[in-house]
Amino acid sequence: MRGLLVLAALLLAAFCKERFEGHQVLRITAKNDAEIGLLKELSKQEDLGLDFWTDPVDQSLPVDIRVPFHSLQGVRAFLGYHEIHYEIMIQDLQDLLDKEQREMMRARVLQPRSTDDYDYENYHTLSEINSFMDMLVQENPKLVSKLVIGQSYEGRALNVLKFSTGGTKRPGIWIDTGIHAREWITPASGTWFAKKIVTEYGHDPALTAILDKFDIFLELVTNPDGYEYTHSSNRMWRKTRRINSGSSCIGVDPNRNWGTGYGGAGSSSNPCSETYRGPGAYSEPEVKAIVDFTKSHGNLKAFLTIHSYSQMMLYPYGDTHKPCVDEAELDELALKASTALESLYGTKYTYGSTFNTIYQASGVTTDWAYDEGIKYSYTFELRDDGHYGFVLPADQIIPTAQETWLALMVIMEHTKNNPY
Repeated sequence: MRGLLVLAALLLAAFCKERFEGHQVLRITAKNDAEIGLLKELSKQEDLGLDFWTDPVDQSLPVDIRVPFHSLQGVRAFLGYHEIHYEIMIQDLQDLLDKEQREMMRARVLQPRSTDDYDYENYHTLSEINSFMDMLVQENPKLVSKLVIGQSYEGRALNVLKFSTGGTKRPGIWIDTGIHAREWITPASGTWFAKKIVTEYGHDPALTAILDKFDIFLELVTNPDGYEYTHSSNRMWRKTRRINSGSSCIGVDPNRNWGTGYGGAGSSSNPCSETYRGPGAYSEPEVKAIVDFTKSHGNLKAFLTIHSYSQMMLYPYGDTHKPCVDEAELDELALKASTALESLYGTKYTYGSTFNTIYQASGVTTDWAYDEGIKYSYTFELRDDGHYGFVLPADQIIPTAQETWLALMVIMEHTKNNPY
């Protein structure tokens, strides 16, 4: 009976969600700066309802755009007139979302009684992830505890798992996932990381050595309001759920809301933009909670924030082309980490500073963390390279988590051996 009730609730929720029938994701390859300029002008046409999954920066990177059905003819005509090359990456977005929902429904008929029963091969709701955390703590009380570091804009707990073998004022490693709501692969990978830690401690010598000296802090859903909204209403939602005074547009990009470079190029002052930086630095309680925790802890040595997609490993800075002081070491470590990641399934990552590798972005997490004195600050952009984008099939969750874990271990081991 419980399984039928869960299924009925999920079916009802599915009918209440925003639909994306006929929406296509186009990959555009610009040949020169003039075409990039045209794409930037296209992005300003708010009546088209375009969702730029990757931004038009320069011709070295493709531009992925979700185009609503009603705008397809006009956008294709525009690209054709200017002879800008494009290909269709996703033929009908709703088809992928329907498949994703069916898989989630099948997985939820039976509720897990322990973290051993948890379905790591599927995506989960916020309540299911919160239940997973509680079970993990209950099963491993000597290794795991749950911290509540604040509340979201809508009043949800900001939960952080602390993995510790005891002691006080120990150095720490921070990992967060799910800061952008629609990037479901990141909290899905994060739950796998959490289980990996408790399973391998005492068995994997490298991980055991890390936890014998360091605490690991893992925030699985950094933007719970947005993540909940992707399940209840709009799968493509990215931002927080802040109500913006004077605007009908909701939300702030929590990865443009940090103090370093706040308000600069690579962020937007427009509340309707996906990169809206908010009314002020640290305006988002989801961001401020991490800032306060980091400052009160005072001894974090690595800061790893996990995003998707693009298969990249990025280090500071994002707001300027000037290299950070530790660029040589961070670059060498990124090479080692990306090589370890690639060794498992052949997934290739690009690495470098955010500014020089992907685009200029101001007010981002890792720039702030680095300027707080946390040398080993990296942003991961997980799978894929754009074929599925933010709708990565569930059968890629475990492979993604497994390969990413190898890279995380390289960085965590290096941090342990070089605590500066």
